[in-house]
Amino acid sequence: MCGRYSLNKSKIELEERFQAEMLGDFKPRFNIAPTQLLPVLTSDSPKGFSFFYWGITPDFAKNKPVSQKLINARSETINQKVSFKSSFEKRRCLIPSDGFFEWKRIGKKTKTPYRFTLSDEGLFAFAGIWEEYENDKGETNHTFLILTTEPNKTVGEVHDRMPVILRKEDEKKWLDNYSTEEQLIAMLQPFPAEEMSSYTVSPLVNNINNDTAAVLRKTSPMDQFGNYTLFG
Repeated sequence: MCGRYSLNKSKIELEERFQAEMLGDFKPRFNIAPTQLLPVLTSDSPKGFSFFYWGITPDFAKNKPVSQKLINARSETINQKVSFKSSFEKRRCLIPSDGFFEWKRIGKKTKTPYRFTLSDEGLFAFAGIWEEYENDKGETNHTFLILTTEPNKTVGEVHDRMPVILRKEDEKKWLDNYSTEEQLIAMLQPFPAEEMSSYTVSPLVNNINNDTAAVLRKTSPMDQFGNYTLFG
């Protein structure tokens, strides 16, 4: 499961990295959580950022709120699940990020938060799918979820799943409507461990209301055992 990530970059950095325009302002985000409105790139608008809610509502659940639980999909079965098959075929997206968080269980009740980045701490894109639905007010909302895969060695030391990070050269292919199913499935692999880094972060990340740079502070594992609320 990938349930929290960061996007600690400026609007200009995002536009330059993905060669896409972002209308309006954007402030760096340090502790992104499900149900929030976030920038994505879709095949419908690959040259301009859209803002979708994280937490997809599938076809069989129209007129439902944005899901806080349905935020990921397993890449191994994405082309088989009835609830995701149409989105995988027609509505794929890139989710910009510069890092994500996972929690390692220490004992029965304690979890230590880790942050995972590329080795150069640069921007990358998660592979995602998106959907649209009509809410009870008759408004059309757009939502997305992040695909996950088996972990590489770096992530596997902390968690049993990791988000799919696309190779930069595969990003346009992921959005391309002419890419075949075989080509798309081939992209959904664990990112090379040797190209990633990880470190323990402040327990502040456990609270989604803490969306400040302090969340990204590197800590010693020994610093984790203090008086803070455990992530559930």
